[in-house]
Amino acid sequence: MTDTATTERPTGLSGLLSRITTGSNAGSLRTSLTTVASSLAAVAIALSICAVLLLVTGKSPVDAYSTILETAGDSNKLLEMLRRSTPLIFSATAVAVGFKMNLFNIGVEGQYLFAALIAAEAGSRVSLPAVAHIVFILLVAMAAGALWASISGILKVYRNIHEVISTIMLNYIALSVIQWLFENFFRDDTVEGLNVKTTIIAESGQMPDLVDGRLNAMFLVALATAGAFWVLVYRSRFGFRLRASGYNPNAAEVAGIGARRMVIAAMLISGAIAGLVAMYSVVGETYAYGPSATPTQFGFAGITVALLGRNHPIGIVIAALLFGFLDSTSAVLQLADVPNSIVKVMQSIIVLAVVVVNEATIRRLNARTAEQMRAQTDSGEAS
Repeated sequence: MTDTATTERPTGLSGLLSRITTGSNAGSLRTSLTTVASSLAAVAIALSICAVLLLVTGKSPVDAYSTILETAGDSNKLLEMLRRSTPLIFSATAVAVGFKMNLFNIGVEGQYLFAALIAAEAGSRVSLPAVAHIVFILLVAMAAGALWASISGILKVYRNIHEVISTIMLNYIALSVIQWLFENFFRDDTVEGLNVKTTIIAESGQMPDLVDGRLNAMFLVALATAGAFWVLVYRSRFGFRLRASGYNPNAAEVAGIGARRMVIAAMLISGAIAGLVAMYSVVGETYAYGPSATPTQFGFAGITVALLGRNHPIGIVIAALLFGFLDSTSAVLQLADVPNSIVKVMQSIIVLAVVVVNEATIRRLNARTAEQMRAQTDSGEAS
């Protein structure tokens, strides 16, 4: 939770290698504890601001927060929290991979919707044993997401087109391509009404439930993905090269790390993870792709979750659970005569407060470290 795409970067090869090999990107214990404390303080500030907004609108913040706390003791709402957090973990992890390479992948939305369509159609056309069938669908989804994301990587490397521009444009292109493929090739014509879908995936390709009808095993896949992200980024040679290229591409090139290759690799991995965002629905709930059945907007929500989680897998999981919990309270708040829109406002203010407070904390720590370094240098020269 201590690393962001906006943290000040060292210049020069020696500073780059020193920063990475000493593990400063993961943060010292002191820095980690400081960041956690600042995050908690930022959440408290955000809740205070939301309380003021509720008072201004004539609602009782005590009633609203009491309702939210009561919801925390409801096992059904907790299961809903886990279900809602599942796609957010995938989406935020995909975004975080890009951040580690100093890339801003805003195209997760288009990548996972494209992957959902391709994976659902492919899954409905094959007959495999249960586990193999599910694995096949997930691999197809990852390949489709990686394929769509690779377009932005190629454009950046070979045409120097910024990934923010290309990924935003590719989101809209993806929607048009998906609609064309669905209406002309993949739509199940036997389904009548507005809830049109692709052909239903066979039972062997349906993800089993952890809790019957409430939570499927994609939640465990999401946690495993976050764990794999940690191993890949912080405990592998590839992760070292990825972070090195993100911190300082020029210094990385001097060290023999191909920054251009790392851009392509980062976008492929980010897109592959993005391809799993809608799988909790495709293989766990609807067992098909449909314009009205497949969830949307998780790509953009993943950006806020990644920022809130400081691009660290533990932070991402915690932030996704927080957002999932707040989303699960919307209906309860509305029944308690509290506008459910306060949930979105609360999420936005929490993200803004955490980002601002943590960034201020990091800058203060960096300034303190610089002062200590100067003091040590001065004392060494004096002696």
